[in-house]
Amino acid sequence: MNIEWWHWVVAGLALIVAELAVPGMVLVWFGIAALGIGLLLAALPALSPTLQIALWTLLSSLLVVAWFRVFRPDRNKTQAGSSAGEAIGEIGLLVHEVAPFGRGQVRFQKPLLGTDLWECIADESMAAGERVKVLSVEGTLLKVSRINRGGEA
Repeated sequence: MNIEWWHWVVAGLALIVAELAVPGMVLVWFGIAALGIGLLLAALPALSPTLQIALWTLLSSLLVVAWFRVFRPDRNKTQAGSSAGEAIGEIGLLVHEVAPFGRGQVRFQKPLLGTDLWECIADESMAAGERVKVLSVEGTLLKVSRINRGGEA
């Protein structure tokens, strides 16, 4: 059985429509690649089915990689759109105590990465009401340390 150009077009449209039911913006790239192979096959009808599938695989892979690496480089962005690195060094107030290997909560005077109240972790026990400095962002948690009287962490 030969794969005709319209087979690729129908498969491409089906994949693009299937993207509506599947989150992640992935199937659309396979569908666009299928449409591209369909147009290529319409212009060059002598391509073997093996070459068609190989070209579709290559084009699909390139489009997916381009989407996640070039067109959508927001892997380090939060929902508010700020970079997680902007949180490092910010000073907040513990509203719930934190113990080593436990979680506490820290509140910031101005919203940080979209909210003013964050879950936090620390290497040492700290009571509620202490001022802390953000050392790093670990997933959805902020790693904090106590600020000494002189203002140093």
